[in-house]
Amino acid sequence: MKAIRRFTVRPVLPEPLRPLSDLARNLRWSWHAETRDLFQSVDPERWAASNGDPVRLLGSVSPERLAELAEDRRFLRRLTAAVDDLNDYVRGDRWYQAQSAELPAAIAYFSPEFGITAALPQYSGGLGILAGDHLKSASDLGVPLIGVGLLYRHGYFRQSLSRDGWQQETYPVLDPNELPVGLLRETDGTPAQVSLALPGGRSLHARVWLAQVGRVPLLLLDSDVEENDLGERGVTDRLYGGGSEHRLLQEMLLGIGGVRAVRTYCRLTGHSDPEVFHTNEGHAGFLGLERIAELCDRGLDFDSGLEAVRAGTVFTTHTPVPAGIDRFDRELVARHFGPDAELPRIDVERILRLGMETYAGGEPNLFNMAVMGLRLGQRANGVSLLHGNVSRGMFSGLWPGFDADEVPITSVTNGVHAPTWVAPEVFRLGARQIGVQRTEDAFTVGGSERWDAVATIPDQDIWELRRVLREQLVVEVRERLRASWRQRGAGSAELGWIDGVLDPDVLTIGFARRVPSYKRLTLMLRDRDRLLDLLLHPERPVQIVVAGKAHPADDGGKRLIQELVRFADDPRVRHRIVFLPDYGMAMAQKLYPGCDIWLNNPLRPLEACGTSGMKAALNGCLNLSVLDGWWDEWFQPDFGWAIPTADGAATDPDRRDDIEAAALYDLMEQRVTPRFYERGQSGLPDRWIEMVRQTLTLLGPKVLAGRMVREYVERLYAPAALAHRAMDAESARELAAWKARVRGAWHGVSVDHVETSVATTTAELGTTLTLRVRVGLGDLGPDDVEVQAVSGRVDSEDRITDATTVPLKSTGGADLDGRWVYEGPLSLDRTGPYGYTVRILPAHRLLASGAELGLVTSPSEDVVEGAGLLMR
Repeated sequence: MKAIRRFTVRPVLPEPLRPLSDLARNLRWSWHAETRDLFQSVDPERWAASNGDPVRLLGSVSPERLAELAEDRRFLRRLTAAVDDLNDYVRGDRWYQAQSAELPAAIAYFSPEFGITAALPQYSGGLGILAGDHLKSASDLGVPLIGVGLLYRHGYFRQSLSRDGWQQETYPVLDPNELPVGLLRETDGTPAQVSLALPGGRSLHARVWLAQVGRVPLLLLDSDVEENDLGERGVTDRLYGGGSEHRLLQEMLLGIGGVRAVRTYCRLTGHSDPEVFHTNEGHAGFLGLERIAELCDRGLDFDSGLEAVRAGTVFTTHTPVPAGIDRFDRELVARHFGPDAELPRIDVERILRLGMETYAGGEPNLFNMAVMGLRLGQRANGVSLLHGNVSRGMFSGLWPGFDADEVPITSVTNGVHAPTWVAPEVFRLGARQIGVQRTEDAFTVGGSERWDAVATIPDQDIWELRRVLREQLVVEVRERLRASWRQRGAGSAELGWIDGVLDPDVLTIGFARRVPSYKRLTLMLRDRDRLLDLLLHPERPVQIVVAGKAHPADDGGKRLIQELVRFADDPRVRHRIVFLPDYGMAMAQKLYPGCDIWLNNPLRPLEACGTSGMKAALNGCLNLSVLDGWWDEWFQPDFGWAIPTADGAATDPDRRDDIEAAALYDLMEQRVTPRFYERGQSGLPDRWIEMVRQTLTLLGPKVLAGRMVREYVERLYAPAALAHRAMDAESARELAAWKARVRGAWHGVSVDHVETSVATTTAELGTTLTLRVRVGLGDLGPDDVEVQAVSGRVDSEDRITDATTVPLKSTGGADLDGRWVYEGPLSLDRTGPYGYTVRILPAHRLLASGAELGLVTSPSEDVVEGAGLLMR
């Protein structure tokens, strides 16, 4: 029989145990081993049954056991110590509070998903895990972040397999009352609520749930409330579900509703208002519109409000392909804004202009969320050096006239939260070397170039650690594989073979991630005979653990999973290769430490960063990867192997896969497996252990989320806060008026004549030329522009590479023709083909970049012909 109504019955904890509830409600337990150990000691069996979720644990412990613990002095001392430690962590000064720079009082961080812990399943993949690690590291560093997201009642789907290996999805209902969250409440005790206006006089209401992530509050908006009609209740039903209008409403609620939730939270708690707003991918881009509307309500016009909002906004793009960006039909967006819908006081055309692809190669009828993010954010970044380069090329249409490398998108390479992803055994080995506190600091704050303490760990200890982790993975894999086969319909009598799956002494390869086609899950199957030889080699076998989810609407991805599952079902190899369904955080925390090799073979350069290999590296796992994302940036032969790529434009996709798969097999046969199995005089794989040691020593400090968050603070948050403070109402009006004037007058700007003090086409290294440039500024003056000399080596097509820019100075007033003369030195500091040009850019003290307006004037062809611009 099905219940007609569901309740959550909370336990009544004895008074001495009440602090357990506080510990359970702060998600710091998810990365704090001592707190987890405390909860495990409450009832080890129920802890295991609750999958390590303290809220579920406390809801299932018997009253008798609670009464027993309330009298247990040793347990109560441990409880007091854990509570004191949490209070010190939450209230004490940390890295951020020790900085001398003028840092923002608060930063609001918006993301459509957050992977904090398996007990709060509000993530689908890397974007959410990255967001969760960002919050945790901000907490460890004391950064005053406020996280903002949505609470999905079905989360992302649970994955299982049919008998023939086809992915099946289920969407379990999540009751927030059973999650480690609590309602944000008004002072009178009623739930706090935000509302959005919808077309036709309807409204979308949402409550705000609060998850406490260490020091960082995470606000999660939930539309499943009684005040909504059935359609509106379903807006936050599931992550990345529904059609275009559904997604648009989710993103309006995240961005617009999210700002309103932040304002409510700050009003109710006294938390400082954010000076910086950071949008993690374009999904939350509408937050900028809400902030403009707030300023318009205070008397600013739209353009001035836009400048004020841009100053304090940071936008991070995570996708290297246009297809990965949310784009909506122009008319759909227009219908949801304006007099009869949301933000009624703002002209709909102004809103549309922020997201329309009004540039060469764009589709003018589509509203692009990433384009809006870039237009609303004065600072933007990609998530690895290579991805920054790709992003500058992908979005260069927004800055016409500028080389791609001048597009104002920088890079902050992702990192991972070590306390979440490092196995306890690895932490204990570090603590044995340098102590618990220093190990915690190394993992959370980072800052050192090397972890030299690893050098003194004996080879035997490293090798024993790796075997222990591998053995734990074997146990985990067998349990999950047995559960998967039972779901696929197998009986217990059929599954005796699972007891022989994997071997703790065999080289273990891990491959786990989402399953879009570009990540090439099945590249390893390209030549099945060679793969069989690797798996079944009599002296140097390998074993492979694979996991990953395809998007529910991606049948191509599901076919890839089915192909791999069918191969892994083959009785000849099923003890050596397994596919584990329902990849998530709980599985990942066992998988990364237990593997010897982490395999990654995407189509380059389609992996923006990819952080799973970072998590593996922190546990002493070596990477075997295409040079894409972070691996392109930090690969060294000490850390693993680079799979050669065949990414020339003329290479057929099938042939490319053949070439790169062959390179993968070659690496495995000739270099990877021999290195693992060869033994030195000590009887240990000395060369392999040295690679593990170098990975931990040199790569470990780089891949930390602590390093990443410190970079965000120093390079993006602090400058954004300074720009926000400088952009008061008067300054915003000034800048908006100046931009309008410059855009209107730019057609009158010209470079009329260029001459140098040397007329020949050769010169000696170290020579300094004098450049003299005559320009027309039309209705603008010298204070509105910067005239620059741009010089550097030139390629075969006379394009300047590795350019240096030097501002030229005005020599006086305008001549009788209204022209201005600029002069300056040009130092020839490089040999070989060398060239220069000049250009004029808009200049204003409040601009973050000379490219900000996308306006630039260079010499015409006639001027170039007479200027002698190249020297060889």
